[in-house]
Amino acid sequence: MMRARRDRSIMTLPRFFQLDVFGSRPGNGNPLGVVLGATDWSDAAMQAFAHWTDLVETTFVLRPTHAESDYRLRIFTPQREIAFAGHPTIGSAYVVLKTGFAIPRAGLVLQECGAGLLPIRVHAEGVEHGLSVRAPAARVLTAPDDGIALLHAACAGLELVERAPSLVEGGRSWWIAEARSEAGLRAWQPDHAAILELARATEAIGLCAFARSNATTYQLAVRAFPAAVGIVEDPASGAANGLIGALIARQDPDSPLALGYRVNQGREIGRDALIDIAFGAGQSVWVGGRSHLVVQGQLTWPGQI
Repeated sequence: MMRARRDRSIMTLPRFFQLDVFGSRPGNGNPLGVVLGATDWSDAAMQAFAHWTDLVETTFVLRPTHAESDYRLRIFTPQREIAFAGHPTIGSAYVVLKTGFAIPRAGLVLQECGAGLLPIRVHAEGVEHGLSVRAPAARVLTAPDDGIALLHAACAGLELVERAPSLVEGGRSWWIAEARSEAGLRAWQPDHAAILELARATEAIGLCAFARSNATTYQLAVRAFPAAVGIVEDPASGAANGLIGALIARQDPDSPLALGYRVNQGREIGRDALIDIAFGAGQSVWVGGRSHLVVQGQLTWPGQI
């Protein structure tokens, strides 16, 4: 009796993973798609697949081109490729480590992406307990004059602290504003059209507002509105929270928050994300949290489109 041949094309199909990142449990965080093994896909095929998944971001894990890096990551929204985002970085690193695509060295893996080489820390308890990425270095930008008036409109109805909001860049540019109270932030009904106008005029992703909290399980409440990429409200924003951390380290170094803190985000849209912020040498900011694997399988998406 002849043994049936194994179809080698099936053996080499790219693998697909869908995760929930930064959630306190599956379904409470930010969805992410990760493709592993799409080495021969064209740029157009990657973008088309990211558009089809219609997730906030879909990433592609590839072999590194830099001698020091462990893997290369490309990140796509449904509309375009971006240099960096927090939850795609954490979720993709989870897949890289769970599948053995890369092995930690001294508790770290090094990701190559559009924002450069970023170290990712593997917690001693293992990947199931969370990963942390060192966010790209942040800098405060000078906003154009017309942006100030647009900023007032975008923040209308939200009572802010005396310190003016800042336009901060670190992989992506965000407006960062501090609300006077957590209750006020959570109850705020923002003008999304005004936030979009502000984002377009100042080449920012959108507006991210935070408030200090007296809760026992977290120290900051955050709401993020990345209007420039077509998202009304983000359930968990790794990059934006990294920029908030950089501002706190710079503007309020004597605050207890400067020792590290936990963020709660997404309750206003039915989520419950938890993001951990830690600080390292030279005011570096580490953004971390857990990932939950929800879906895995193989893809038959055409590599050339």
